[in-house]
Amino acid sequence: MNKDTELACHELLLCLAGRLPDDTLWRFRDWLGEGALEVLARTLPKSLLRHGIDLDQREYDLLVAALIPNGADFHELSSTLRVDDSPVSGYTFTETAPDRLNNVDSVSAVIDAALRGRPDVGDVRESWRYAERGSERDAKRVLLVTATTGWPRLTGELQRVLRVLGDEEPAIEVLPPQFDLPDYHLAALANARAVSVGAVGAGLGPATG
Repeated sequence: MNKDTELACHELLLCLAGRLPDDTLWRFRDWLGEGALEVLARTLPKSLLRHGIDLDQREYDLLVAALIPNGADFHELSSTLRVDDSPVSGYTFTETAPDRLNNVDSVSAVIDAALRGRPDVGDVRESWRYAERGSERDAKRVLLVTATTGWPRLTGELQRVLRVLGDEEPAIEVLPPQFDLPDYHLAALANARAVSVGAVGAGLGPATG
């Protein structure tokens, strides 16, 4: 797989966090981690159109860079470009887990054991995402990890771990260096707590823990 197209697709999927449905986004990331860019070239543009998700110029450029070399239809891709303002995500974030998990949550311990001191991994943090009109039952763990390489494969690995632990639609945000963070990730990081740290110094931004 071409590393440039792989990274472009990974960054695009980061930009789509909080916009594509969780059940769709994790599956696309799973396919990317397995190197199935040709499958994504067929399915991702159709999913954007089906869910009414328009892309800004930066996102559109990532879409073209990732999928045109893998057989995507250019005219289909061009239908996703928007000209108006960016949409608001509609989510809020908190560093505190829902009360129902305060005494029984083992996920953080498993993630710490998997990533502590790991080469190519920096900071590991988690935040809890709430829909503006949702309830505690709708709380979603968002895991934020910096890494210097292997982003799609690390995403896929952590998704599989969380699915084994009961999260059927894991939200794993593996962030490359110098990635211009979307508002969704900035909000999550501003309300996140430390879970673990790898062998690489990172600096994800504001967080507590």
